[in-house]
Amino acid sequence: MVAYPFATGAVIEGFRLDAQLDPGGMANFWRVSRADFDFPMVMKVPLLRRGEDPITIVGFEVEQMILPRLTGPHVPRFVAAGDFERPYIVMEYVAGVPVKSYLAKTPLPTDDVAEIGAKIAFALHEVHRQHVIHLDLKPSNVILRENGEAVLIDFGLSRHDQLPDLVGEEFDDPVGTGPYVAPEQVLRDRGDPRSDVFALGVILYFLATGERPFGEPQTAAEWKQRLWRDPAPPRLWNKQVPPWLQEVILRCLEVDPNARYASAAQLAFDLQHPDAVALTARAERAERDGALTVFKRWMRARKAQPRRRRRLSGILARAPIVMVAIDLASDAEPLSEALAEAVRRTLVTQPSARLACVNVLKTSLVALDPVEDASGRNPHLQRLIELKHWARVFSIEESRMTYHVIESPDPAAAIVDYARNTRVDHIVIGARSSSTLRRYLGSVSAKVVAEAPCTVTVVRTPPLVSGRPEPSAA
Repeated sequence: MVAYPFATGAVIEGFRLDAQLDPGGMANFWRVSRADFDFPMVMKVPLLRRGEDPITIVGFEVEQMILPRLTGPHVPRFVAAGDFERPYIVMEYVAGVPVKSYLAKTPLPTDDVAEIGAKIAFALHEVHRQHVIHLDLKPSNVILRENGEAVLIDFGLSRHDQLPDLVGEEFDDPVGTGPYVAPEQVLRDRGDPRSDVFALGVILYFLATGERPFGEPQTAAEWKQRLWRDPAPPRLWNKQVPPWLQEVILRCLEVDPNARYASAAQLAFDLQHPDAVALTARAERAERDGALTVFKRWMRARKAQPRRRRRLSGILARAPIVMVAIDLASDAEPLSEALAEAVRRTLVTQPSARLACVNVLKTSLVALDPVEDASGRNPHLQRLIELKHWARVFSIEESRMTYHVIESPDPAAAIVDYARNTRVDHIVIGARSSSTLRRYLGSVSAKVVAEAPCTVTVVRTPPLVSGRPEPSAA
């Protein structure tokens, strides 16, 4: 291994070492610069001294493989890397606030917990979509940029769905950071993105209560207890935690991954829409589970085996957020029925999908519309009632369906913005019959198709066939 002169002012592979930063548990860090790069950078140098934990070596190799494949604002930009003769990784230096800095201020107000949690969840979702499960999510591995976006760092324990799992192949025991390790990780199952949802649930719990749900276990034997022992409900620690937030946190911390949120995007959705969170018995829990329930879990845990690994892309594909934009006008009934049929087919093929039923209440650009219509009814509330009536035909769990009335002078822009802000995967929207005016001004559905950040299905009602309109999707 080449012995580099790590000192301020030294030049390594063209990178000038400008200042040493605080060291990490498995690496040293230096601020570096090079004339051909115009953004701040950091060099990460793994600690490869004699007797060092072998996870340091494997983690360096894993991060060296994964980081160059990741893109977007939620990860540091990769710049360069050396080999084991010249061990280093150079990446973007992310200026911002580590989530770890909030721990000294806990418990945080509910709005702050939800806002931070949603930002982390969106970052996780984007990383998951790039075939990576972080598997070491914790406050010190999340930085909030100055613009508020969350950045995930330290991918040394991560799993890329399309690369060899070096950590899983090298170590017989589970690896990770004790308080944040998911139950399936204890069983050496490293292939489920909902492990990151569990870890984010631990972070939310800590931010909301100032306590860790499972303490600070140090050994794999201690980690294993979370296979049968549930955490104390957050409201036991902090009475200010609202029922909806306790519902969200405890759902993240379920032992069975199938009982958690199906994706990080669905978790972010609930954190952004607390009024739409479907409350269950979790929301009102006032104590931990009783001895009999814990004993039954312990018996099951004795026989538990890692599940057969599934492709990450397949897991996410079965858990999309589907948005249906509904026209509630009285003359749109045939189109409304065709829209419902298209949504029903989508839900059949995607059983873990989240459905957001959306209607846009068009407002004036000049002045605020009246709170009540000519009949003395609140139009916003009336639209919500009509949305729920429209959606009554779908036989899915209450927790998977929400209703939203958006007030905007531009329906197409409102639909696109909603889809972008909530990471919608699929928009289903109806298109009315063509007319000269609609061709001249442009239809809402055409604008949505042109600008949406996701797949769009446009539903139309064709001419009458045998006296009945047959719905079709275009």
